[in-house]
Amino acid sequence: MKKKYSDARRQNEHRCGWVALMGPPNAGKSTLLNTFLGQKLAIVTPKPQTTRNQISGILTEPDAQVIFMDTPGIHQQRGKMNRVLLQTAWQALSGADAILVILDASLYVDRPDYLENDIKPMREAIAAEKRPVFAALNKIDVFHDKSKLLPLLQEVQDIWSSAELFPVSALTGDGLDILLKKIKAVLPAAPAQFPTDQLSTVPMRFMGAEIIREKLFLKLRQELPYHVAVEIEQWSEEPERRLLTIHAVIYVGRSTHKAMVIGKGGQTIKEIGTQARMDIEALTDMKVHLELWVKVREGWTEDLNFLQAISGASEAAEAFPSEEFDRNRD
Repeated sequence: MKKKYSDARRQNEHRCGWVALMGPPNAGKSTLLNTFLGQKLAIVTPKPQTTRNQISGILTEPDAQVIFMDTPGIHQQRGKMNRVLLQTAWQALSGADAILVILDASLYVDRPDYLENDIKPMREAIAAEKRPVFAALNKIDVFHDKSKLLPLLQEVQDIWSSAELFPVSALTGDGLDILLKKIKAVLPAAPAQFPTDQLSTVPMRFMGAEIIREKLFLKLRQELPYHVAVEIEQWSEEPERRLLTIHAVIYVGRSTHKAMVIGKGGQTIKEIGTQARMDIEALTDMKVHLELWVKVREGWTEDLNFLQAISGASEAAEAFPSEEFDRNRD
């Protein structure tokens, strides 16, 4: 009787913990994070590897507070910057209470040969984990015949026998309620670490820079190389007027890239600024005056000191993929 009472009391305890979102690039980690939070926090684009920093999103519910750590995609690329990127992802893993691996089910059903290559950098580490591991097979919304998932489910279970598998759609939310319930159940019994109205551990100005960067990707798509960064030079709030003034610099690696960002007659950068301003206003609930400049800085993606200067020490592990990774998966 005493044990049953103890178990029941524990089930009703408030829980709080950190969950690392791991997985290959373009698996849907950022979309999943945004869907869990019910608000856009991490940028989402059709291009792989657009998450460059570890971004923590805070989900607060009556029975639990879950701090999700969105990380850059795990990959095998060479180069100094990509090694730093990989380090950022593994640092998130070390501080987590549970691990959630996100895999693109739609990709591996069509191309099973991609699975082994994509999970190779984390296969042994995840298999040896003693902490709870969940594997979300994402993008099931593209399947009319869900039976196509069965071979993939079996293969992933064979690779990570201790992981709990969940077919989900980060886009539609299908299956996420069950997954969240399981995640909360394994977190430590503890009070909330953050205020109930706090959405992220990153500063608001960082989120503003990410919004601008997202609009760059979405507007320019294939024309824009990955070597672009955004630095907020001024973030000035006037609460009594509900006015936020932002001056931001967009760094590119070549003068030709600068011309792409500005566009004919400045039209492209104007549209990027308008779209970013609207999102920042929705995020801050303030009127926003946004000014953008474009500067050329050759070789900046290999300059760690420069990255530290524009991102701060906590974002020093920012990195950028080579264009060779943007492989054709059609």
